[in-house]
Amino acid sequence: MLNFVYSIPTEIFFGEGKIKVLGKEIKKYGNKVLLVYGGGSIKKTGLYDKITNILKENNIDFVELAGVEPNPRITSVREGIKLCRENNVDFILAIGGGSVIDCSKFIAGGYYYDGDPWDFFIGKGNVTKALPLASILTLAATGSEMNRGGVISNLETNQKLATGHPTLSPKFSILDPTYTYTVPKNQTAAGAVDIMSHIFEVYFTPTKTAFLQNRMAEALLKTVFHYGPIAFNEPENYEARANLMWASSLAINGLLSYGKDTNWSVHDMEHELSAFYDITHGVGLGILTPVWMEYILNDD
Repeated sequence: MLNFVYSIPTEIFFGEGKIKVLGKEIKKYGNKVLLVYGGGSIKKTGLYDKITNILKENNIDFVELAGVEPNPRITSVREGIKLCRENNVDFILAIGGGSVIDCSKFIAGGYYYDGDPWDFFIGKGNVTKALPLASILTLAATGSEMNRGGVISNLETNQKLATGHPTLSPKFSILDPTYTYTVPKNQTAAGAVDIMSHIFEVYFTPTKTAFLQNRMAEALLKTVFHYGPIAFNEPENYEARANLMWASSLAINGLLSYGKDTNWSVHDMEHELSAFYDITHGVGLGILTPVWMEYILNDD
């Protein structure tokens, strides 16, 4: 096992009804919130009303950035930074899956940066400070709710690049499995593949002595193998959704990769696919992972 420093600073509120802590937790950090969300499904499910009512009850002002894309664009990050600066925002709340959370992270980091936030991804600038942020998760897949990294696309250059910084870790995340009941089957499947890919890429590495990490990885894989099909066929099965949601967070919060060499080659290749063809991240990983596994089968 290699030397490592362990730090997972995000506080997790897990379970049905945990949104009740939202107002109190936000007030630890600020009183003017940027709500960031995607295509509007949170309004159809009633989650938007639930969140905004809590904010109003706690006298927390908010502005909104709606319509964040799958494979989030740098243009949305720029728009969010502009909104934060114009409205004196002091806290960001991401409501959605990995795309919304990743976008929110770089809005938070870009707020204190004088240049273009795309600089973070091409080596021209660094995050040094960020607005505090939190997430309310609605899709089990990327694990962005409990880590320091993110991925952003630039349509002008056909690039999809990743970076991270400790200040981009959410202060807290609310994981209520019932918020994933309405996730379509194709997204449930793609999310499960994303989780498995995160595990595979830290399991099959040159480091052969991380016994404990490998056993944890196997347990998480077995969890996804077991509960993925159940969630697909029974979308309102609480245990299935809960286990997938927690597996999503643990698969890529650093726990499995501490003490190991990693290179994330499948994710890097998938980023090229979705940069040019804008495909769903989990679908791209599903295409590439079996071929990658065959390629590395006899690689020491």
